[in-house]
Amino acid sequence: MRKTLGSKTLGLLVGLLTLSRLAAAQASESVGHYPLPDSSDIVGRVQTVETSGEETLIDIGLRHGVGYNAMVRANPETNVWVPGEGTEVVVPTRYILPPGPHEGIVVNLAEMRLYYYPDTPQGKTPRVETYPIGIGRMDWQTPLGRTTVTAKVENPAWYPPQSIIAERAKRGETLPSVVPPGPDNPLGKHALILDLPGYLIHGTNRPAGVGMRVSHGCIRMLPGDIADLIHRVPVGTPVRLVKEPVKFGWDAAGILHVQAYPAQVAADDGADAHIAEAMNAATRAASGRRFLVDYRRLKEQLEAPDGMPTALLLAGRPFPLPEPVLTFFERAQLIPSLYSRVATSPAGKPLMQPE
Repeated sequence: MRKTLGSKTLGLLVGLLTLSRLAAAQASESVGHYPLPDSSDIVGRVQTVETSGEETLIDIGLRHGVGYNAMVRANPETNVWVPGEGTEVVVPTRYILPPGPHEGIVVNLAEMRLYYYPDTPQGKTPRVETYPIGIGRMDWQTPLGRTTVTAKVENPAWYPPQSIIAERAKRGETLPSVVPPGPDNPLGKHALILDLPGYLIHGTNRPAGVGMRVSHGCIRMLPGDIADLIHRVPVGTPVRLVKEPVKFGWDAAGILHVQAYPAQVAADDGADAHIAEAMNAATRAASGRRFLVDYRRLKEQLEAPDGMPTALLLAGRPFPLPEPVLTFFERAQLIPSLYSRVATSPAGKPLMQPE
């Protein structure tokens, strides 16, 4: 939830966390916690579960650390509110790590996910934690850039800015100048204060909105997620706010994957430019490797992103063979020449052997 925080306002926030409480925090194995791989940019795995009772797609997603939009993209044919007893539901819990340093907090707005790289004690395996988030609506966009965590607050009071008070007034609602801690407070029970005037990472009193564009610019987390995270994130932790609708990453077998999300670009030239930029990025990623990119599959993901890592290994012919191919000799001559137009090794030989 967006608000302006000066030193005076910050002093009014109640319940600053104490050192003793921080020392008592436990780093337990939880949903979305993974060892940081040495030879891969990808963590987790896609799951398939069966619905039971009257649970919704939102219920299933939040139980597995996945927000609303991600669940809908992964299950486009499934009714969100009444999927039905025994329905198989895909839970997209496999992630390509965002580009850049594996340190501090990284928030990918396009993905609506937060990644946290805790400090690694000597002799321990580096880890990454990832959580679904809610972000700013189109008219209250969450900013991009670098910042830091400056304070941590338990049971915060909310001081809505005049812009939000005026917005509510247009709907006939009266919003007080101060919303105390409690069930009506949209900040929830915990908040990370950022060195970015007016923005927080905080809990929520409406968990179903996590995974959607619902806030006035701040970053919402599930109450249980931030209740655990806040006790382990030191003040001074760096925070990067990025917008990466297309992520590329290599798995341990040396196969390039793409993970795409809606890019929020203009329908005409903007969409074309987005696809062209992603195609070029895939070419750069594969440069210098014995790897042929399946640009057709990449384009499909860009045009209809499902938010799940997709392998881009070219397994078939990149273009149809002209017909007729009359003889075996003509076929043997033709196929290598076609592949040589796609990619060649430094020695000039096709990287993919003909079928």
